[in-house]
Amino acid sequence: MAQYDNQFYPQEPINYVWGDPNQSVYSDQGSYSMDFQSFDYDQAKTSNSMYPKQDIQFQPTSQPESQIQDFEDEPPLLEELGINPDHIVQKTLAVLNPFKQTNPQILQDTDLAGPLVFCLLFGACLLLSGKVHFSYIYGIGVFGCLGMYCLLNLMASIGPSLGVTISVLGYCLLPMVGLAAMGIVFSLKVLIGFIITGLCVFWCAVSSSKLFVTALGMEKQQTLVAYPCALLYGIFGLLVVF
Repeated sequence: MAQYDNQFYPQEPINYVWGDPNQSVYSDQGSYSMDFQSFDYDQAKTSNSMYPKQDIQFQPTSQPESQIQDFEDEPPLLEELGINPDHIVQKTLAVLNPFKQTNPQILQDTDLAGPLVFCLLFGACLLLSGKVHFSYIYGIGVFGCLGMYCLLNLMASIGPSLGVTISVLGYCLLPMVGLAAMGIVFSLKVLIGFIITGLCVFWCAVSSSKLFVTALGMEKQQTLVAYPCALLYGIFGLLVVF
C-alpha cells in the first residue's frame, strides 16, 4: 500500500524555476528535462510588417445623375392617377357661377373624382333625411349620361366623349347636393320648397348646358341643350322632395 502511495504521491517536491527553459524536474521516478522553445517577438514584428495594413474606407453609394433627374421629372401622384386638383376647383367654380367664362381646355378633362364625390354626398344627404336612394341615383345617372352622350353626338359635328359627358353632368349635380342638405333640416313639401327645388333644377340645367356649349362650340344651341339637362336634374329634384 505504501508503494502504491509513493507511486502517485512523490515524497520529494518538484522544484521548478520559472524562466529557465532547460531546467530538469526531479521526482522519485526520475528526472525529466523540460525544454521550452523561446518565441522571437522581433521575427513576429517583421512578419507582420510584410503585410501592411490597408485602410478600408466605406463610401456611401450615390445614385447616378440620370436616375436623380428621372425622379425629378416624374409627374405628381395625383396627375398619374388622372386627378388634377386645379381643374376640379375650376370646374366647381364654373358650376357655382354659370355666367362666368370657362376655359374650354379644362372641359376636355375626363375627371370622374369630383362627380363621384358629389354623387356620394347627394346620396348621404338623402340618407340622413330618411331616404335610401343610392340605387336610383346611380341608375338615373347612368341612363341620363348615356342619353345625353347620344344626343350631343347627334347635335354637334364633333361630339364629346362619354367621359366628358359624365364629368360635366356629375359636377353640375352640386346644387342638388345643397338642396338635399337643406332637406335634412327643412321639409321641402311646401310652396317655398317647390320654388327652391325649381331654382336648383334651373341652376343645374344652365350650368351643364353652358359647359357643354363652351366645350363643343355650340353657342347658339344652349337652349336646346339645357332642356334635356333640366329633365334629368328634375328627376333628381323629385327624389329630394318626395
